[in-house]
Amino acid sequence: MASSDLMVGLEIGTSKICVVVGEGRIDGTIKLLGVGQAPSRGVRKGEIVDFETAMKCVHEAVVDAEQKSDVMIRSVYVGVAGAHIQSFNNRGCVTRPEDHDEIDEQDVEDVKISAREVSIPAQNAFLHSIIQHYHVDGQDGVLNPIGMLGEKLEADFHIIHGVRTRIQNTIRCVKELPLDVEDVVFSALASAQVVLTQHQKNLGALVIDIGGGTTDYILYVDGAVKQSGVFAVGGDHITNDISMGLRIPMTRAEKLKIEEGSVVLGNCLPGETILLKDDSGFAGKEVEREALNTIIHLRLRETLELLKRKLEEESFINYLGAGIFITGGCSLLNGIDHLAGEVFEMPAHVAHAQTMSGLTSAFENPQFSTAIGLIKYAQAVQADRPRRGIGRIIGKFFSGMR
Repeated sequence: MASSDLMVGLEIGTSKICVVVGEGRIDGTIKLLGVGQAPSRGVRKGEIVDFETAMKCVHEAVVDAEQKSDVMIRSVYVGVAGAHIQSFNNRGCVTRPEDHDEIDEQDVEDVKISAREVSIPAQNAFLHSIIQHYHVDGQDGVLNPIGMLGEKLEADFHIIHGVRTRIQNTIRCVKELPLDVEDVVFSALASAQVVLTQHQKNLGALVIDIGGGTTDYILYVDGAVKQSGVFAVGGDHITNDISMGLRIPMTRAEKLKIEEGSVVLGNCLPGETILLKDDSGFAGKEVEREALNTIIHLRLRETLELLKRKLEEESFINYLGAGIFITGGCSLLNGIDHLAGEVFEMPAHVAHAQTMSGLTSAFENPQFSTAIGLIKYAQAVQADRPRRGIGRIIGKFFSGMR
């Protein structure tokens, strides 16, 4: 197969490093060839805090993916998260000379630049400018203005930005291996590429990606991104709560959460307990199942209510016709969809990657949504790049980093 058909997504998560190798097909579908994983160390709340350790973990995951896919990995698309990621909506505007007839690609690029002419923190850099809608001479809802006649071109964008050095640290971690970084992508944007269909985006949908250290979100209305962001709260916080509340080691708390935990309250028999067998350095213990579930329930409810309050700062949450889609490792907790539906007062679903072939166990696992979504994003970018020159964003992060 041609090397250009191969795409690799890399997610440097708080709990795990995930590398997914995919092959683009002529019909637009993607076949998954291999998934590599490694436990994540040196990463906290979605960000690198120990460069050397994190780099070794990424290397382990890449080697694992190469062995499982029988492919030599040379370049990757990398997901980024962290509480420093911010976003806003803005309109760009350009007035064209009267002697220019049709709107062309340069006009579209100029209006995008215009939308970015806003003040963001000095230490931040633009990550994405995602088109919402175009307007030509006051005509709303234009999907593609190229070739149209018009003097005034306006465009609404959803703009995502973050702290430059924190994004650079992620890029450097990969480039030291050495691997080329094709692009850096906000993790929730990547997940949405495979968790949502275009129809669901059009109806209005919210993706909540709950990982080990962060909760990432992205909201679509009328097919366009309207809100996005990151909370530095995830599954590790639940584990810590269990450890503290039940007075058991963190490793035991994590295992207990995964194997026995539930978000649902009131479903246990009175006095029902779980026996934790003794182990080296641990004397064993009986814990009440309802106490475990209560700890999980309270932390997740708090996280979801925090997100709801953030989203309610704007009105878009009122237009989610398709509802809520929960993905990421924490979405595997029993009953999380029911809790989300209760908090947001609308239908909520646990979701994983759609329309894939190859490794069924991979694309049906919500833990891999971001890494698989990076491949889908890559496919879209590669198809668009010859026409629109997308992908030049990386230059600003790489300058002075060779």
